[in-house]
Amino acid sequence: MNRPKVILFGDPKRPNAIEALEQFVGFASDKVEILSNCLETVCPVDVLRQADYAVVFGGDGTILGAARQLCETKVPVIGVNVGKLGFLAKFSIEELTDQFERIISGGVLIEKRMVMHCNVHRGGKRIFESTAVNDAVVTAGAPFNMIEMKLAVQSQKLAVCISDGMIVSTPTGSTAYNLSAGGPILSANLSAMVITPLCPHSLSFRPIVIKADSQLQIECVRLNKQTTLLLDGQVTQKLELGDIVNIQKHAGQFLVVNNPLRTQWDTLAGKLNWAEKPRYRKEK
Repeated sequence: MNRPKVILFGDPKRPNAIEALEQFVGFASDKVEILSNCLETVCPVDVLRQADYAVVFGGDGTILGAARQLCETKVPVIGVNVGKLGFLAKFSIEELTDQFERIISGGVLIEKRMVMHCNVHRGGKRIFESTAVNDAVVTAGAPFNMIEMKLAVQSQKLAVCISDGMIVSTPTGSTAYNLSAGGPILSANLSAMVITPLCPHSLSFRPIVIKADSQLQIECVRLNKQTTLLLDGQVTQKLELGDIVNIQKHAGQFLVVNNPLRTQWDTLAGKLNWAEKPRYRKEK
């Protein structure tokens, strides 16, 4: 029987990540074929596609960076948390080693998550494109005056938004910046986009959920000098007056190996204290 092929993503700047990676390599060296550490060596798409699994050692930021590279490869991601929160990192290193035989035998659910494709047009020409696993954010930037954007869905006018910016989130990202800004929590395996304004100049502008198959257009009407499009908090593109930001569902997917020991709702409750009971006064 051929051993599964695995690629690793481990941040060499994080001592905890290197320690966990080395522990995993020692454990799995006779169980899998390790192709490369793709954070130390740039792995082209044809190398990524050879893998059966990607094991990512880090926090959510490391996983988001890996997921953008992997979204066109159909390679499932096993996230190992060595960061602070680890919402996307489903496993501790101990849980991974305990569950590893079950994972590689196909006994663990692989969940499909949607990814967004984002591009910017300026003067009729495409000047930028990338993907986003969590969110695409138009952030006001210095000198921090409110900005104005025209929103359209499938070329039909949706709204004019005067605000400090705009978050467009996937279901995966709904528990990140979107949640902090008052947006709804979506089940992670849905196919939808959440549009959440940042401090809008209208109390009636509430977050809205649209079909993922829709194309969202954001036209920049009034900006600041440093207004920027920010993808997953990692990829940036400075915006100028008249730019058109297009956001739609990407053809690829983010495949996540779920931890059989907990659900998405367990993670919400355990790490974000979601739906925690009120602190009732005890009867004397």
